[in-house]
Amino acid sequence: MTRFLVAFTAAAAIASPAFAAPVLGQAAPAFQAVDASGKTRSLSEFKGKTVVLEWTNNGCPYVQKHYNSGAMQGLQGQATKDGVVWLTVISSAPGMQGYLTGPQARQWKAETKAASTDVLLDPQGTVGRAYEAKTTPHMYIVDKAGKLVYMGGIDDKASSDPESLKGAKNYVVAALADVKAGRPVAQAATRPYGCSVKYGSAD
Repeated sequence: MTRFLVAFTAAAAIASPAFAAPVLGQAAPAFQAVDASGKTRSLSEFKGKTVVLEWTNNGCPYVQKHYNSGAMQGLQGQATKDGVVWLTVISSAPGMQGYLTGPQARQWKAETKAASTDVLLDPQGTVGRAYEAKTTPHMYIVDKAGKLVYMGGIDDKASSDPESLKGAKNYVVAALADVKAGRPVAQAATRPYGCSVKYGSAD
C-alpha cells in the first residue's frame, strides 16, 4: 500500500504543472513570453540588468488611475532612462477583462504613451502563476544578479481614486533607489492592491 501511494504521488507530481513560489533573495522564476510584436522574450536575455515586472489590465480602475494620470508612464520613463528593463505583463485570458491581442497591445501602448521596454502577452497565465501575481498592478523587481528583490504593491494607497496619488509612497521608486545605490531593499515585500488578475482555467 505504501509503495502504491508513493508511486501515485510521484505520478501526480509529474502530471501536474508546478511552480516554485517566488522567494525574495532567490533567483527570480525564469520565463519566456511572446511580446506584442510576436517576438519571444525571456528573463535570461536581460541578465546583468535590473528588471521591473508590472502586471496590468487596461480595464481595471486601479490600473487606469496610474495610466490616466500619467504616473505610471513617468515612472517607466525614469526607470528606463536609468537603464532598467521594464516589462509590462498581461495575463488576462481570452474573453476576460484586460485581454489584448498583439496589435491591440501595441495600440494600447501607443495610446497611453507607455514608456515600458516591452509588453508581454501571457494569455495562458504561465508567467503570472509562476510569480503568483494576484492583482493589477502587481510589481516585481529583479536585480542584476537575477534575484528577486521586491514584490508587492506599487504604492501605499490602495485606492482607484487618482487623488490618492498625492502623498502616496511609491514602493517601486524606493526599491529601485535602493537597488541603484547597492543597498538591500528596505521594504522588499508589500501588500499588492488592485483588480484580481483575470486568469483562465489552469487546466
